[in-house]
Amino acid sequence: MFITFEGIEGAGKTTLVTAAAELLREQGRHVLVTREPGSTDIGVRVRAILLDPASRALDPVAELLLYMADRVQHIRTVIQPALDRGSVVLCDRYFDATLAYQGYARGLDREMILRLHRQVTGNFLPDMTFLLDLPVETGLERAWQR
Repeated sequence: MFITFEGIEGAGKTTLVTAAAELLREQGRHVLVTREPGSTDIGVRVRAILLDPASRALDPVAELLLYMADRVQHIRTVIQPALDRGSVVLCDRYFDATLAYQGYARGLDREMILRLHRQVTGNFLPDMTFLLDLPVETGLERAWQR
């Protein structure tokens, strides 16, 4: 089973992923916890580019393609192999974050993002997604406290 956790910064995704993993392990399940971007060696480098202040001038389409490249590598080398072994995969952010940040926030065509995701991932989607919602001010306050 592939489960994703989505929400703004400070929503508690990482906390919830950790608690869910612990609960599932107590029930005897093998669990893999992962995140996007940055759960592969290549993804770590992609994440560094995306978070580097020098990348502020990165074109939104180029940014989207970096996220998609990370996702393809992540699916093929981490997520799918774990699912094939019978593991439950818990992922901190996935496609919904791309749609929110690159589609809504960066203004890219959401249909283009959907088409690209379908094409490069074979429309690989989670079995379940938890969306954590809270006021933006609360999330940002929590994020700044970290």
